[in-house]
Amino acid sequence: MLSTQEALDAVLAAARPLDERETVDTLAANGRVLAADVVATLDVPPMDTSAMDGYAVRTADLTGDATVLPVSQRIPAGHAPEPLASGTAARIFTGAPVPVGADAVVMQEQCETREDGTVVIRHAPEAGEFVNRQGADIRRDSVVLTAGTRLRAQSLGLAASVGIAKLQVARRLRVAVFFTGDELTMPGEPLRAGSIYNSNRFVLRSLLENLGCEMTDYGIVPDNLAATRAILRDAARGNDLIITSGGVSVGEEDHVKPAVEAEGRLSLWQIALKPGKPLAYGEVNRMGGGTAHFIGLPGNPVSSFVTFLLFVRPFILRLQGVTDVTPRRIAMRADFTQKKADRRNEFVRARLNDQGGLDAFPNQSSVVLTSTVWGDGLIDNPPGHRIEAGQTVAFLPFSDLLY
Repeated sequence: MLSTQEALDAVLAAARPLDERETVDTLAANGRVLAADVVATLDVPPMDTSAMDGYAVRTADLTGDATVLPVSQRIPAGHAPEPLASGTAARIFTGAPVPVGADAVVMQEQCETREDGTVVIRHAPEAGEFVNRQGADIRRDSVVLTAGTRLRAQSLGLAASVGIAKLQVARRLRVAVFFTGDELTMPGEPLRAGSIYNSNRFVLRSLLENLGCEMTDYGIVPDNLAATRAILRDAARGNDLIITSGGVSVGEEDHVKPAVEAEGRLSLWQIALKPGKPLAYGEVNRMGGGTAHFIGLPGNPVSSFVTFLLFVRPFILRLQGVTDVTPRRIAMRADFTQKKADRRNEFVRARLNDQGGLDAFPNQSSVVLTSTVWGDGLIDNPPGHRIEAGQTVAFLPFSDLLY
């Protein structure tokens, strides 16, 4: 069996980014992957602006602790000011352009406005005080967002701040999913003897939606080789990636592995990972040429969830052109002790506690989906290592892995 890192390296090596792109409105680009650098066509801010409500002044006009100056103009945000006459002050508001001649802003709490049209300045500012300089945030012709960036709310705000109304992004990945197991039943239907509800369908669909994929959901496929092969052929025709849940182990009713080998090839199978040993990667042939990627996930719900986060998520991001797909590993203190070490790389469901450490869910079985709702993330525990209270461990927060 491959180690977790060896398997991840092998999967990512096969994930060549798509070369297709499209142009979308910046307002509609949340979660998409940028396909071309965004270059600023102007400075931000485009002029010197006030960082405070107050008075724009010439520092040379201020003497002592209290200087009385006539107010020569009022400058709201969005209005072009006149140059500031020597020996005067301008009433100014946050975000408004600083008039030519002024070199500082005194906040209004340090000023006293008089009814005769003058103001008492009770502070001697330094030049530049409370002035946001032109280009302090962004310089014209600089790259503000690089290709391969997964766009978030703040990314879109940055693009908008330099006037970009449309963005070039990678096209959405087309993914087919299906679920094997005669024991599977959909919620809302009567639960037959020996059956379970298909929770994996809800988990995987939601994870794929989070990644902005276009999905074809084939639902539950009967546990037989012919049906599995037929679905693989159909799914390969119009999709970039096929994901299955269940049927990749070695039992007599596990038909996904032989079906993929009959319709294409399987290049990776079984990983020294807990939970999630029976994970498979390969390709399914398309009629007329070409292939679709294939990833087979385990059927146990926690195994399916964890292997998606560790393998499928970075694989999809890489196909979309994201350059950095490595999740953060935060060094944290374990506030629990394991009973024994496992020979495999174990990913422990854990939660932050009020003492700044991590607690582990009591039952780490791969069928206990409750642990993934209870937990805040996964501890990456190396093979053969027993975690003891007080040790520093590597923590992967769900807040990163689910994005």
